Amino acid sequence: MPTSPGSPANPDRQPQAASEQTVWQERVYALASAADGIRQASDQWDAVSDSYCDEDGWPVDETGYADGKVARDAAAWEHVETFLAHGPEVLASVRAAAEPADYVDGPISADLLRLRGIDSVLERAGEIRREWDQVIALMEGSMPGSRELYEERAREIRNSEGWHYADELSYSGAALARAADHLADRIGDGQSAHTARVQAALTRSASGQRGVSPTSPPAAAASDPPAARRSR
Repeated sequence: MPTSPGSPANPDRQPQAASEQTVWQERVYALASAADGIRQASDQWDAVSDSYCDEDGWPVDETGYADGKVARDAAAWEHVETFLAHGPEVLASVRAAAEPADYVDGPISADLLRLRGIDSVLERAGEIRREWDQVIALMEGSMPGSRELYEERAREIRNSEGWHYADELSYSGAALARAADHLADRIGDGQSAHTARVQAALTRSASGQRGVSPTSPPAAAASDPPAARRSR
């Protein structure tokens, strides 16, 4: 888990740099907590899902099974919102601060490689939220009773569609938090150049670019695959 946002700042830092570090630590801590929250929601569901199924894995208590998945998806989506709030900017800053050597060897090389597909995950999750916002806007003026019913159903659909991306963020998002925590000392150093690189990285992410930053080496060693995931 990254450093808690309550950790004391380096006394040698200037006030502005210390403030930037505090904001950075808070964002990193939020992302790490969100990734952990998604994993907890998944683990809690996996721990009980078999009780709703027969020996072949088919649900015998369809209502209980469906309600369990709805609860899991709702809990996970709350944490996806945290990634949508902080993920793109933290990702751009990590890519701007990371050096080629960080991708080749070092404590975060595997985590940096795991960020290759996170752009599309964040992008698609953002699309799901925008679709949700549009649905809610269309409900303006609806009768109170019918609106509550439709809104609840729309929320379940949003959460269900978002589960796949939440599951991905529990791994790639955790890697982002670890890399961001490791690079914390580089954030704020040479602020003008850093800001320019962050803006360039944000532009690349917004344009839908996939893969690692051009600063990464063209042929890095493959990292170990993440642990097998189980979630029905």
